[in-house]
Amino acid sequence: MTPSIGSTGPSMSTSPSGSPARSAPTRPVAPTRTAVLWVPDWPVLAAMRVADVPAHTPAVILDGHQVVAASATARSQGVRRGMRRRRAQECCPEVALLALDEARDAREFEPVAAAAESVVAGVEIARPGLLLLPAGGPARYHGSETALAEALVARVVERTGDEAQVGVADGILAAVLAARGDRVVAPGGSPAYLAGHPVGELVHAVAGDAAERRAVGDLVDLLGRLGVRSLGALAALPPESVHARFGALGAWAHRLATGADLRPPARRRLEPDVEVFTELDPPAERVDVATFAARRLAEDLHDQLVRRSLSAGRLRITARTEAGDDLDRVWRCGDDAMGGLTPARITERVRWQLEGWLTAASLQVGARTGNLVALGIAAEELTPAGAQQPRLWGTSSGEDHRARRALGRVQGILGGDAVLSVQLQGGRDPRDRVHLVPFGESAPPARDPALPWPGALPSPAPASVLTEPEDVTVLDAAGRPVVVGSRLGMSAPPATVHRADGARPGAVRGWAGPWPVAERWWTAAPRRRVHLQVVLDDGTGLLLAATRGSWAVEAIYD
Repeated sequence: MTPSIGSTGPSMSTSPSGSPARSAPTRPVAPTRTAVLWVPDWPVLAAMRVADVPAHTPAVILDGHQVVAASATARSQGVRRGMRRRRAQECCPEVALLALDEARDAREFEPVAAAAESVVAGVEIARPGLLLLPAGGPARYHGSETALAEALVARVVERTGDEAQVGVADGILAAVLAARGDRVVAPGGSPAYLAGHPVGELVHAVAGDAAERRAVGDLVDLLGRLGVRSLGALAALPPESVHARFGALGAWAHRLATGADLRPPARRRLEPDVEVFTELDPPAERVDVATFAARRLAEDLHDQLVRRSLSAGRLRITARTEAGDDLDRVWRCGDDAMGGLTPARITERVRWQLEGWLTAASLQVGARTGNLVALGIAAEELTPAGAQQPRLWGTSSGEDHRARRALGRVQGILGGDAVLSVQLQGGRDPRDRVHLVPFGESAPPARDPALPWPGALPSPAPASVLTEPEDVTVLDAAGRPVVVGSRLGMSAPPATVHRADGARPGAVRGWAGPWPVAERWWTAAPRRRVHLQVVLDDGTGLLLAATRGSWAVEAIYD
């Protein structure tokens, strides 16, 4: 999946080897003036508010045992995102440890969105803590973009007490970074403004979950190792080459780095909105009751989108209360490029919004009171889904179901264990990370891939893993075998790779490593090996492994 703020870019699936599958790139559209309202450290602020933690107390948000957000007070004492819990406590013993809760963050953010909406109509929630607003008309009404920013900040402070920052620029990423710097970028100046920022700033354009943030982090790390360390350097690369090398995620990053927006080009007439609506009888006074009705609406909306082969860019959630108040909120959602508007994803966003409307935190904003008597969901900014490829077998035409039925018939003929599917599991080399299970079975992997695996091979993953390693001989320029010593010193740089079948030796044009792996060293039969990556003169990339002085090819890169 390709993470973004409202991305409608190409989708990205993952091959069994872990490398992204390629999809057709989409052409960026001309950027528009966009305003972004950002509340710094919002997840921490929301958690501290709910837990009644004093504002001066250092606090962090933990996802398991890892820090995913820290307050300014905690950062001043050395706590950083990505730290383990013990390390954070060493830096700041009095730090308050708070759990990650996206529903809480969205619920508490509703007053901020309502305050901003009293200044600018049509706000979109990119994620809790970040609002997207149109800047053209509102700026003309208030006199200037600077005046608009000042009005938004003042209204949020007046209504909620939260300190916000507003940025205005051409394009989404430039506007987000401008908000973090609390500035207005002149029209046409976004490419130059972005050029000086490090490529790691791409992570601020992610509106998805932790998996999407990790994917962007891996891309940033890979770009840095290749020497692409700024957004300007990334934007200067040919877009076709970036897409061919890094897939859909790279194309997404390149479009953002150039200052372009991510909406698809207006080459086709936009489809009319798809709406679903229901009356709640009796009225819903609890979130779980309203969410149950929302689930049915989400399934109906999803079925209509699939039948019409449409993809949505925004999700509008509406409700009506017993007091006659009409509630309306727009969420900028991911389409096929972010995993698809599945019923579960739609229901999740509706539940977050309902919690914001039905809890006491949102009722402090104004007269939005009473139980809900009606609920509606509308998919907006619809475009034909054929312009994007959500996965290997798209669901819009039923190929997925037909493929599953065909594989089921094969299993009926050959047996359940004859058809295997690939899952990713934890491990340090490509062979260890492959987990084969009978097709259709939900067998958890033996090793959790989300856990840290010290000594694991760096990205990118090989495209093909050989069923049986192929023995080879690695020689240096003098024709002597290359040996890796106990201190990981190589006897000489590799010069040629000779295959056992007598084929023409491959000259080594580049190499990286070695990487040692020592597993189960405490047993009577420890497993020790050394990995080496080489690129031959014909362009082939090989992953070599040395065990007891013998070399073998374990995997092949594209």
